[in-house]
Amino acid sequence: MALVVSAPFCFGVFLFSECGRVLTSSRIVGGQNASPGSWPWQATLKIFDTFSCGGSLINNQWVLTAAHCISPSNINYSVIHLGLDKLAGPNPNEVNRTLERVVCHPAYDSFTFDNDICLLKLSAPVNFTDYIQPVCLASKHSTFHDGVMTWVTGFGLTSSSGSPPETLQEVDVPIVGKNRCSCYYKDFGEITENMICAGLRAGGKDSCQGDSGGPLVTKNDYAWVQGGVVSFGKGCALPKNPGVYTRVSEYQNWISDIVTGMKPGFVNFTSSGFDMDLFFVCSTSTPPTTTDDSIFGSGENLSHFTYFASLSLLVLSLQVFGSGGM
Repeated sequence: MALVVSAPFCFGVFLFSECGRVLTSSRIVGGQNASPGSWPWQATLKIFDTFSCGGSLINNQWVLTAAHCISPSNINYSVIHLGLDKLAGPNPNEVNRTLERVVCHPAYDSFTFDNDICLLKLSAPVNFTDYIQPVCLASKHSTFHDGVMTWVTGFGLTSSSGSPPETLQEVDVPIVGKNRCSCYYKDFGEITENMICAGLRAGGKDSCQGDSGGPLVTKNDYAWVQGGVVSFGKGCALPKNPGVYTRVSEYQNWISDIVTGMKPGFVNFTSSGFDMDLFFVCSTSTPPTTTDDSIFGSGENLSHFTYFASLSLLVLSLQVFGSGGM
């Protein structure tokens, strides 16, 4: 899966804030290794020095992630890693920061995962390089039609029963419209207006445990735009079980009110053509069940904290990329 990228500019809400730029050329269940610098906004959250979640850099001192990944009580034990290519070993482009502030959405619901979004202020600003750049954010008028192709990145599992990959993974998945996604999740929970879904009908590609908090992005004419934050799902990469993401465009005002310093770049992403999801009708017949013998087969999610600690407790709540599912 080769992805050719340019160096686009995005027009932020303050002057001409540059975002969504990829300065290097080359190019998760079902994903592949990402080339260094391909996704320069990718952030990695470690709590108690253990890999926990992903995130995205949105200006020189703020990172966007999922609320289920962290709580304010973790602030003194958390570190954000930027420019990371590998979880272990040499990372010559890496920059680390502790946290100064954790602001999760006040209406976050840990049972439904509604409003699963959080902002992390770094202890000091970072300098932008070829390997560290902010991503653009989808503005409140953005539209993501069923079938729009997106990319998800992270260090999450590459299979529901596997282990985290050594190298950052990337996977392309299409948007699944709200009507169709709600049909797939009708016996699991509500897909609210604050959520957006993505995945293949046949499965095989997906985010999975460990990818939580990471970005779902797509490219417009000028820049890479983040439309979603990895939130939850039923298993990893299973048929008719797309991943569910926090819909970034619903939080433009909230993000703008909290983030200080350099303003994030909000971009209006508009899908072309008709949204075929408007014509989708959910079948009344009971869909066949899929057997998943892994610990993720219950349809629950890994909770906050660290990926490894969560595994030991068999508590499911984070999402990562799997290599054989959605």
